[in-house]
Amino acid sequence: MVMNKKSINSICVGELRHEPTTQPHQLPLYATSSFAMKTVEEGIDIFTGKKDGHVYSRYGNPTVDIVAQKIAMLEGYDLENVPYAYMTSSGMSAISSMGLACLESGDQILTQGNLYGGTTELFNKIFGSMGVETIFTDLNDLENVEQLLKDNPRIKLLYFETPANPTLACVDLKEITDLARAYNKVTAIDNTFPTPYLQRPFNFGIDFVIHSTTKFLNGHGNSISGIVLGQNEKYQKKLWEVIKLAGTNGNPWDSWLLNNGLKTLSVRMDRHCDNAMKLAQFLEAHEGVNYVNYIGLESHPHHAIAQRQMSGFGGMLSFDIKGDDSEAMQFMNRLKLATMAPTLGDVDTLVLHPATSSHLNVDKDLREENGITDTLIRISVGIEDVKDIIEDVRQALG
Repeated sequence: MVMNKKSINSICVGELRHEPTTQPHQLPLYATSSFAMKTVEEGIDIFTGKKDGHVYSRYGNPTVDIVAQKIAMLEGYDLENVPYAYMTSSGMSAISSMGLACLESGDQILTQGNLYGGTTELFNKIFGSMGVETIFTDLNDLENVEQLLKDNPRIKLLYFETPANPTLACVDLKEITDLARAYNKVTAIDNTFPTPYLQRPFNFGIDFVIHSTTKFLNGHGNSISGIVLGQNEKYQKKLWEVIKLAGTNGNPWDSWLLNNGLKTLSVRMDRHCDNAMKLAQFLEAHEGVNYVNYIGLESHPHHAIAQRQMSGFGGMLSFDIKGDDSEAMQFMNRLKLATMAPTLGDVDTLVLHPATSSHLNVDKDLREENGITDTLIRISVGIEDVKDIIEDVRQALG
């Protein structure tokens, strides 16, 4: 009989080595801050890059890495080369990490005025304090965009959302990318609204694709995370250094929850799209509504662009209610099924008033110039029975 020479205290504290004989059916959660080396030499080889391996979860974690790889496969499954991908702590940290990797003081960002409010604030307040200027324009006015590129050689990055949050404005990905390439500019897109199930920007030659994976990719509102994916190898090393040293990395728990949500992405998005179209049609016909922003409607100014580059129109819409901001408040307060929450992409219907929440700190002139009025209401249409969603909105409209 082999005697155990360790004391009971040491056995309690220590970890037994786990060498699985069979593959787990579900992704394991690697809830560990660090990884043990068998020898000093192995540690040196991993730290110097001679050998693959995990050392510290800020540098990489099996759960995190596998989920990043899965999303990279979704964004690039019909490409010759799968893009590289890094999970981050949120969608905002994905944007900031990409920006820190690409931009230097004196550079300029060219973007649209109807971005998510947090992104506009990031560009103006954080990047602005670092000496990076942001220029807002209509990215569908290609003649003006080209003139701006000629007049402002310091423009380094073209950044856009399509569809945009919350007006659902679209940018023609082929045209804007062709123009950016002609002037040797970096391109980045927030693909959160459509997800790779409905739109894959890498097919148009985009350099970076960003997601707030908190939203539709997860779909259940139980974690916060983001991802930045890239095809431009020039910035891969710098991006990795930023994420590692700035500590914007994703964590295994949120990645594990995200992986569970990804399993139902396709079936959820199909229902989101179907329900949103029916709700949009109802709203467009309602006498209490000025107009509806939903790219599935022919009345949306960018409907044709969406048709060219998306396989479905998504679960997001917004509408302008007749009256003043008090009418918007009353509408929201009368809702019974839908939830007022500052997020989107969950399985249940979520409603938000951009002017007093997501875009509260965006300059009012810029906000209203881009259709984000005091009477605009954003709806993330859930996967409930669409009759119940429509009835809730109907009674709230009064």
